[in-house]
Amino acid sequence: MINHAWLIPVFPALAFPIIIFLTRRVRHLSALVGIAAIAASFVMAVGVLREVLLNGITMSRPVEYAATWLGVPGLLKIEAGVLIDPLAAVMLMVVTLVALLVEIYSVGYMHGDPGFSTFFGYLSLFSASMLGLVLANNYFMIFFFWELVGLCSYLLIGFYYHKQSAARAGLKAFVTNRVADFGFMLGFFFLFAIFGTFNFRELAAAIPSYKNTGFLALAAALVFIGPIGKSAQFPLHVWLPDAMEGPTPVSALIHAATMVAAGVYLLARAFVLFASLPGIMLLVAYVGGFTALFAATIAITQRDIKRILAYSTISQLGYMVMAMGIGSMTAGMFHLMTHAFFKALLFLGAGSVIHALEEQDIFRMGGLYKDMKVTVSTFVIAALALAGVPPLAGFWSKDEILAGAFDHGFTGLYIIGTLVAFLTAFYMFRLIFVAFFGDRRAGLHAHESPLTMTVPLVILAVLSVVSGFVGAPFVSHGFSSFVYYGEPHLVEPNYGVMLLSTIVALAGIGLAWVLYGRPSDVPARLAERYHSIYKLLVNKYYIDEVYLWLFHRVGLGLAEAFNWNDRHVVDGVFDGIGDVTRLSGHRLRLIQTGNLQTYALVIFTAVVIIALWMAAPVLGGVIQ
Repeated sequence: MINHAWLIPVFPALAFPIIIFLTRRVRHLSALVGIAAIAASFVMAVGVLREVLLNGITMSRPVEYAATWLGVPGLLKIEAGVLIDPLAAVMLMVVTLVALLVEIYSVGYMHGDPGFSTFFGYLSLFSASMLGLVLANNYFMIFFFWELVGLCSYLLIGFYYHKQSAARAGLKAFVTNRVADFGFMLGFFFLFAIFGTFNFRELAAAIPSYKNTGFLALAAALVFIGPIGKSAQFPLHVWLPDAMEGPTPVSALIHAATMVAAGVYLLARAFVLFASLPGIMLLVAYVGGFTALFAATIAITQRDIKRILAYSTISQLGYMVMAMGIGSMTAGMFHLMTHAFFKALLFLGAGSVIHALEEQDIFRMGGLYKDMKVTVSTFVIAALALAGVPPLAGFWSKDEILAGAFDHGFTGLYIIGTLVAFLTAFYMFRLIFVAFFGDRRAGLHAHESPLTMTVPLVILAVLSVVSGFVGAPFVSHGFSSFVYYGEPHLVEPNYGVMLLSTIVALAGIGLAWVLYGRPSDVPARLAERYHSIYKLLVNKYYIDEVYLWLFHRVGLGLAEAFNWNDRHVVDGVFDGIGDVTRLSGHRLRLIQTGNLQTYALVIFTAVVIIALWMAAPVLGGVIQ
């Protein structure tokens, strides 16, 4: 399987043109082609993971093969290659499994949509792009698929392009990520300028012995801008909440296993670069920690079910980035894996609710448990996993990050992480108590979704429960002894951290019950009492407004200044030169008339003037 791993992204990549050009008019055949392609990729990904486990392939002893893609003899060589190690094997399995379940779910969710076949074509290309990114063995190739992922996100976020809000959201995601991608591109070109290669393994071997840490730090900081954009870290997080304008299955795929996971995966793949620079590692850690807290505070006031989950994703990505920054790459990837399952479940559960109600405001719902038992039950399981309640998956992965921060002496980040755990439990169960329990809102008619939608929910619910056990401290040869750099290590349980995080999660759930578990005017009174803070959070700290002001006042102001300079200074200089030339030509044209008599008169006049000038001395002597 490993020798044929390059086929994993090829299957969904081939599905894209087949659906778009051949089966577009036959909806169910388009869905079948897309699902069959990603299912084939999933089977191969499982085979690759099995061979990696059985053959003792590690991060320091991977399997790599490549062919020359582009090259200039003696100057440049760019490979199209495959790098298989435990990190890639885990990501291949996660991406293909989540994508498969999302495509099956989409059969029911997109039923009757006029863009049904096109949607499956875009999903196939999206999955292929992410799988190609995971397999890439060098920066140039990963950047190629990185851009394809961005293109697919633009197509899917703006899928309902007839809606102005969707078109704007797609454009916002595209432009924001272009800013980040430019920094990323500069970073890996700097690395090429230093080391003469894009290859990950060659760079990992050369970086530790490189002495000019200043230049290397600049390259690493620029590379980090890429994940800030792709994984929606502050201040380039603004595109992700607006990505909710796409169909809900798209949100599940973007937030769980593709777009946002790409940034964290790049940090893990380039971990040797960051680990050699303590200052950059600290930057990564605090950007992640701040983003986690920043997004969690916004989520506690949102009303749209998908936007609550969107800010939750930003917050959890902050956890993962923070883990990378404190040196716990294994913990960050472990949380990426478990988060993919329960976050996909949360978005698909939200999609089931939206499919039934055509409503996204949680305060216009209520009492859904009576009619949507499968959707609500699986959603609650995912929320418990996200909140970090034991023994669900999120408990093990989140606690490993918190324990890493505590054990490595990052007290401030540990406190931030613990506070985020409390807020996460609070806003998730605020959503649950308001939307799923309590009194039914007037005129609300709910129904359970079809099997094509509920079966993926059940599968993801099971994974949200059991997937964390692969990294539990009591499991020998678990995740930490599989995905690692350097020497394998066992995770020592920190029972104090585990106990405190559990208490904090239960406290968040308890507070949500007190405020929202029964009819009460307490939330309204709190919002009124702390109106300024509430307004600040509801408006997302006015970051979008700040960017809009900067665009209109600074960006357009600079553009107008350059335009004035172009019209009055640059054009003035060159127009002046042109005017002088034109005026001179106009005067010279009076001499060059082409008339023989005029030429004769000019010559005669010139001869007379010359003769008088030459005769002047003689005439002067005579006169004297």
